[in-house]
Amino acid sequence: MALSWRFSVLADRHRALGSKLEDWSGMGTAWTYDKDMSEEHVAVRTKAGIMDVSGLKKVHLVGPHAIAVLDHITTRDLTKIYPGRSVYATMLNERGHFTDDCIVYRTGPNSWMLVHGSGSGHEELVKQAAGRNCAVLFDDDLHDLSLQGPIAVDYLAKYVPGIRDLKYFHHMQTTLFGAPVMISRTGYTGERGYEIFVRGQDAVMVWDRIVEEGKEMGIIPCCFSVLDMLRVESYLLFYPYDNSQMYPFADQPPGDSLWELGLDFTVSPGKTGFRGAEEHARLKGKERFKIFGMLIDADGPADLGDEVFADGKKVGVITCPSYSSLTKKSMAIARLDVDKAMHGTKLEVRGKTVKASATAHTLPFDDPEKKKRIAVG
Repeated sequence: MALSWRFSVLADRHRALGSKLEDWSGMGTAWTYDKDMSEEHVAVRTKAGIMDVSGLKKVHLVGPHAIAVLDHITTRDLTKIYPGRSVYATMLNERGHFTDDCIVYRTGPNSWMLVHGSGSGHEELVKQAAGRNCAVLFDDDLHDLSLQGPIAVDYLAKYVPGIRDLKYFHHMQTTLFGAPVMISRTGYTGERGYEIFVRGQDAVMVWDRIVEEGKEMGIIPCCFSVLDMLRVESYLLFYPYDNSQMYPFADQPPGDSLWELGLDFTVSPGKTGFRGAEEHARLKGKERFKIFGMLIDADGPADLGDEVFADGKKVGVITCPSYSSLTKKSMAIARLDVDKAMHGTKLEVRGKTVKASATAHTLPFDDPEKKKRIAVG
């Protein structure tokens, strides 16, 4: 972990579960535990799992110019976001290419929090805020515990009044076990789930209480990598692993358009003036590939980087594979040639461990109408 400069207070808890705390985005992260990851996948889909996703970067923006900063660097119309609501947004460079994604939370009239992964979101915020009446505060004391799964709400309802009424992409300031927290109806699993933002001094206590008390309900600790299994099923992309930073074009610099990634929905209707807006519009219809799903005729997962063929010609690459012991399906997110990214197209995987026929499949695989994420009551 030579590059790690950020630290979770839960590191000892992860080591006790068998993690070696590999680096992600500068933080030692529990990529794996000393147990079968499919058990964790099943728990999140049928009960609930608790994950430490504190490696996500949390940045506060405070001041009257904060909304102008965010309005320029993200694709969303933030005038529609009121305190207590959040939105998923993307960021582009001047070429109209994707550089990061994030969730933007409005925490007050002139107060916001942006949560992003390993892209350049923090640096872009600082650059845009220079000379403005806007403070940019990087916050690694704030830990992010993600409680995901169908019974997550049942557990939290015992302690948090009103949690059942919290809508998707909304958040509330409250307490949990006596500690001040912000609970957000968001996650990275496709399930009904919650992110608990808690101070470092309280994070171990909150983790321990949920792990101990949730045991009887079937709630278990889950490692970071189980998110890959879940996100494939739920069509949730992960920068840079699904991008040309990992799978570059030989004659072009890295960078993908929102049209190629299927993220064009993150541009609010009618919004202009954000960074890369003109180039984003120009790139419509000029897709070099499409992010698409694949069902693979195999009894296990394919591998990252496995090549995809059709009629003897290479037509794509697998960016994230998954195998579900619940559905007995081998699935993947892939970068496919545009004419092959059509439901039902016959494909072939030629990989390290899997050589099998496959079929292009629309995303998401799990809960295509997204009813679980938006469920109420």
